[in-house]
Amino acid sequence: MTFVKSILIFLKKHFVGGVSYLFVLLFVYAAVSKALDFETFSVQLAQSPLLSAYAGIIAWAVPGLEILIAILLTIPKYRIPALYAAFTLMVMFTAYIYIILNFSEFIPCSCGGVLEKLSWTQHLIFNIVFIILAGVAVFLSLQEKPKKTLVMLATLVIFGIGTVTLLFAFSEKKMHRNNAFQRRYPHQPANELQRFDIKYNSYYIAGITEDSIYLGNISAPLHILAVGKELRDTVFHLIKLSNKELPYRSITTLVEDTVFYTLDGTVPIIFKGKSTDFIASNNFMGKEQFLRAKYLSDNHFAIRLFNPKTTANILGMQTIGDTTITHVYPNLLEADGDPFFDTDGLLLYNRQLQKIIYVYFYRNEFMVANNDFSLDYIGTTIDTISRAQLDVRTLSSKNQKKLGKNPILVNLWAATYGNFLFIQSDRLGKYESDEIINVASIIDVYDLSDQTYKFSFYLYHLGLNKLREFEVKNLHLYALIDNYLITYKLKEKNFTLAKDE
Repeated sequence: MTFVKSILIFLKKHFVGGVSYLFVLLFVYAAVSKALDFETFSVQLAQSPLLSAYAGIIAWAVPGLEILIAILLTIPKYRIPALYAAFTLMVMFTAYIYIILNFSEFIPCSCGGVLEKLSWTQHLIFNIVFIILAGVAVFLSLQEKPKKTLVMLATLVIFGIGTVTLLFAFSEKKMHRNNAFQRRYPHQPANELQRFDIKYNSYYIAGITEDSIYLGNISAPLHILAVGKELRDTVFHLIKLSNKELPYRSITTLVEDTVFYTLDGTVPIIFKGKSTDFIASNNFMGKEQFLRAKYLSDNHFAIRLFNPKTTANILGMQTIGDTTITHVYPNLLEADGDPFFDTDGLLLYNRQLQKIIYVYFYRNEFMVANNDFSLDYIGTTIDTISRAQLDVRTLSSKNQKKLGKNPILVNLWAATYGNFLFIQSDRLGKYESDEIINVASIIDVYDLSDQTYKFSFYLYHLGLNKLREFEVKNLHLYALIDNYLITYKLKEKNFTLAKDE
């Protein structure tokens, strides 16, 4: 018995002290790292889907608590309460990471010194180890009251998890509800036909031809997956570029009928070849870098560029040939706030109407231009946010601008075909259930010919979470949802869609 007591005394003296100073090292390092780059830490918190509404307070409270707990851990008199506090703080950090990984719609940047180098899963394991260390240290310090200690630790676990869960429930991470508008829903005009597991969520729709859906892959930018219209047959293609030595950073591919174009606007270069063999037999080097490109016709592309003088996005047309020529049209996109983020959006082309369309992300507007890039009209969606609600932070130390508090995304994705513009939104209107966005995506339909809102419909995808993008051709809608390619049939009585010429 005396030997057991001696062991316990030894463990209490050395293990508890060692754990305490390990926490001191961790908390001091983490707090100092945050303080040295407080600006970036504040922005990262503001971008968090859980903490954006409380970022201003938490940015000061977390490093303050870490320093306070570290100080108390070095004072024997306050070591036990400090270990309890360290245990609770690590439980809260762990609950936060678990919710981010399993329930958040997106995963933000990690923050906190050396922990930035860890993945979120590694971060989770790291925290769990420290929770165990703190719990064991407390238990050894109070081994004469084991039941009371266990109850206290369990209570702190419930408190920590409950606090973070409430933050998740009430944080203004995204404003879905807006009772200022009301949608019209006809009897379900879109029904699922087939779904096909493409295994990865890194695919994007590169093009749709008469017999295949071509998918590009952002993780393997020279790989193309051709999926038959019946979603049964697949063929992998490898794009062969004539010049592999250029500093590529953002390769994407567009497939148009029997021709493909592989682009990288950061170089900037456009490759061209036949989709029968995916050999890029021609390449066209331009002078202007571009961020997005949409094929128009006859080697003409609508492009989105960055204007370094105004820091705004602008539209232009690039013509490839013996000489690559770029014309810019700086007055088509308008900003009411920050020039760059306020003009961020989706570039589309409607081949049937021969219209260039630009849908803004953060406000209820879209721009329609003619083939010669003259303005046709400015359209509005049924949403009521006419001015982007942005929290733009300038990181002077890095000469960068970033969005702080998560902005309200009015328009998530868009596609166009025939007379129609299809816009995805997860903003709930009057009388709409909060539960619907868990099982379906909302698509609002606008008629480009008479500039009116027509109706909305639910794109159901039971068992899946996130609609990433979609395209419409004839009476079919092709969607990428999680790691699935799904086709939907649009009811003809709801849509009068022109066929490809």
